[in-house]
Amino acid sequence: MSDHSADGGDGRGTARKANGMTDTHHGDGTTDTYEADTYGADGVADGRELLPTATAARTRAVVRRLLRPHRALAYGGFAAMVAATAVGLLVQPLLGRIVDVVAEGRSPDAITWPVVLLVVVALVQGGTTTLGLALVSQLGETVLARLREQFVDRALRLPLERVERAGAGDLTARVTGDVARVGEAVRTALPELARSFLAIGLTLVAMAALDWRFLVAALLAVPIQAYTARWYVRHAVPLYASQRIATGAQQQLLLDTISGAGTVRAFRLEEEHTARVTERSSAAVGLTMRGVGLVLRFYNQLHIAEFTGLAAVLGTGYVLVRDDAVSIGTATAAALYFHSLFTPVNAALVLLDDAQSATASLSRLIGVADEAPDDDASRDASPGERETADDTAPAVTASAVTHAYEPGRPVLHSVDLTIGAGERVALVGPTGAGKTTLAKLVAGIHEPDAGTVRLAPGTRTAPRPAGTLPVALVTQETHVFAGPLADDLRLARPDADGAALRAALDTVGALDWAEALPDGLDTVVGEGGHRLTPAQVQQLALARLVLADPPVAVLDEATAEAGSTGARALERAAARAVEGRAALVVAHRLTQAATADRVVVMDGGRIVQDGTHDALRAADGPYAELWAAWSGSRAVPGASDDTTGTTAADVPGPRGTP
Repeated sequence: MSDHSADGGDGRGTARKANGMTDTHHGDGTTDTYEADTYGADGVADGRELLPTATAARTRAVVRRLLRPHRALAYGGFAAMVAATAVGLLVQPLLGRIVDVVAEGRSPDAITWPVVLLVVVALVQGGTTTLGLALVSQLGETVLARLREQFVDRALRLPLERVERAGAGDLTARVTGDVARVGEAVRTALPELARSFLAIGLTLVAMAALDWRFLVAALLAVPIQAYTARWYVRHAVPLYASQRIATGAQQQLLLDTISGAGTVRAFRLEEEHTARVTERSSAAVGLTMRGVGLVLRFYNQLHIAEFTGLAAVLGTGYVLVRDDAVSIGTATAAALYFHSLFTPVNAALVLLDDAQSATASLSRLIGVADEAPDDDASRDASPGERETADDTAPAVTASAVTHAYEPGRPVLHSVDLTIGAGERVALVGPTGAGKTTLAKLVAGIHEPDAGTVRLAPGTRTAPRPAGTLPVALVTQETHVFAGPLADDLRLARPDADGAALRAALDTVGALDWAEALPDGLDTVVGEGGHRLTPAQVQQLALARLVLADPPVAVLDEATAEAGSTGARALERAAARAVEGRAALVVAHRLTQAATADRVVVMDGGRIVQDGTHDALRAADGPYAELWAAWSGSRAVPGASDDTTGTTAADVPGPRGTP
């Protein structure tokens, strides 16, 4: 229903930094050394377990699978490129023919036909090259589009806890930078590489056709070029892989710093975080500059190969002309052939830079696709985790549930909780009590490390109407998708008509402002559209909940973002949205607990009280302390009736819990 907002107080420690240096050994025998506190070996960055990167064999297998349905397009593009290259190879012999005509002192009319043929060759080559590049580009864009679709589909299926372990920066870097890099390679590098390799191969064949000794002379440049290419690949692959990881780590730190700007300022950590951002940025820049130096050395070695090959061809031509083995025109054609190889050879080798970078990005994209489950059945069929109860069982039954974000540091300790059908249960307690973690387990976002979470028939594993959500989660952070408001609502129920949309909005008290928008429900909202207030955004999320109509709803501080103004109205909207369904509400304000059917108090990852609001308030215990502190804050002179004052998370916990 909305983006998940993590409760940082639920025992999740910040990423720990490692000191010293780390060596990564690659299969080609090279070793990269880098600082372990920037990004680590085995896909670990700053204590985070990064999403995996596919192996080279796996990457090739996926590319073959993506190309298989488009073999006809691939063959057509290849044939057109071969024809264009072959026709273009007629230019050098025709120019050599003109040289022979001039050298022999023949009539100027003798060059008419060679010139006419040069024009024809140019036209035919231009047409076939255009066709070939168009087909190759179409092939690349089609495959890229399919890869994007698969990546997005699999990324959306990633378990939230897996994304949290890796950090949002890693996934963001893959969604943005890696996808863009692969796309750019498909649009530019792929067609150019195809044309370059064809030109190289056919040109060498043409040189052999002139005289085999020209081919031998030209091949003197190959050892230097082969060594240059191998040297570059050996150094570029680990360098670009490390650069991608460093960029992901840099983005993660930026996201953490910006999203937690309030906390950073509150604890006067600006200088520390600025220093850490500088450190990450410097590491990324350092790797980039290493790449620049690598490319410069690459070009220098290519120039040596060009000089060696051209000198050998010219020397061979001189000897053959002197011995009357070939004409001056033939020697000229051979020299022109080799000179024409400069562009495709350099392009092919230079494009290795783009190819290696794109390959590293492609492996990261495929790694995400392989990480995600093929479907949701794996989560639903986990042994003992999502069992269905009989028809008389409560809607939700959590038994002896234990969960930890880090091994050895559990945030929930053998928690037992039941929620009856249609019952609204409020979770209250101090920050770090484990409220959000328990809510996520009930919602199915995380799976318990021990214990079971069972849902009544029709809520998860039992058959249910198509499109019906078993459990819906609404958090304090809700995303508004760019587009008409009606389309945003239909994300929860695509077949909903206008009447259903208006009914959902009316249920949560949002119909008046929605119809007052410039274009009503057709008003564009989200990025670049009409800006909604925080309270309106939350009402939009609650309206989606009504449209989805799940039997179980989980509200994780869903009214917290509204602040004091209009908080009561938003709480009433939340109450109407969950009416008639089992609901677990992580209460940000104790007014929500007071109106709930039952109140569950948590502290230190355990349930310490369970009962009705009146019973718990009358008893001598944690809830009574919370209520007394909250009531006292409302009694402060000048406090408005709409100001809820102290929240359940602000009050010191029982037994001195902060």
